[in-house]
Amino acid sequence: MMRFTLPRDLYHGKDALEALKTLAGKKAIVVVGGGSMKRFGFLDKVVDYLKEAGMEVQLFEGVEPDPSVDTVLKGAAAMQEFEPDWIVAVGGGSPIDAAKAMWAFYEYPDTSFEDLITPFSFPTLRTKAKFCAISSTSGTATEVTAFSVITDYKKGIKYPLADFNITPDVAIVDPALAETMPKKLTAHTGMDAMTHAIEAYVSTLHCEYTDPLALHAIEMINEYLIPSYNGDMEARDKMHDAQCLAGMAFSNALLGIVHS
Repeated sequence: MMRFTLPRDLYHGKDALEALKTLAGKKAIVVVGGGSMKRFGFLDKVVDYLKEAGMEVQLFEGVEPDPSVDTVLKGAAAMQEFEPDWIVAVGGGSPIDAAKAMWAFYEYPDTSFEDLITPFSFPTLRTKAKFCAISSTSGTATEVTAFSVITDYKKGIKYPLADFNITPDVAIVDPALAETMPKKLTAHTGMDAMTHAIEAYVSTLHCEYTDPLALHAIEMINEYLIPSYNGDMEARDKMHDAQCLAGMAFSNALLGIVHS
């Protein structure tokens, strides 16, 4: 038996960020990385839309590239104090990955990091909060995947965490965020997306549900990556969709076997 898992809702296209106004809850914590989301005004929009939805909002800022176990535990502690019913992660792969791991420690404070490093070992989530992921780069597609990558700097080990439990409930793929990427990041993330699409297609667990997504992503990236790199914003928008399709295929083609 195989399994195919995606977010419950995926909002995409121009102004998709406004979907935050439709979330129902009392408190939301927003997990974010460096200053780019604040600098371009997106963080303020996220906060304003959540407040418009009637929620009290708290920020957890400064998630570093290649997020650490220490950052995850600090974020979980902030969540335990604030008690949000929505975790909203915005940015590139790092803040979203970190927030996924924070989610587990928030809901299960007695869990150890070692408990999570075995695939499919996460406890049942959504006992306290739901998860919304908003991608600002066009590469990892962590907004639709069952993966998180966390680094233990004391041991010098980067751990890939994998469990369908950490697939976000809501994904927002708004191309306006990706349009702010510098050329170098556009190139790096674009090749990341192409790698995911190819890996999904050649995976031993590929199937009729993942192949169309992987193949279409490959076609789109082949067509739009270079124009996107050269500053064509319509192509940049297409790349944001393509990386998301690649992530859907990748996550399910690598984790498709149902574990009991």
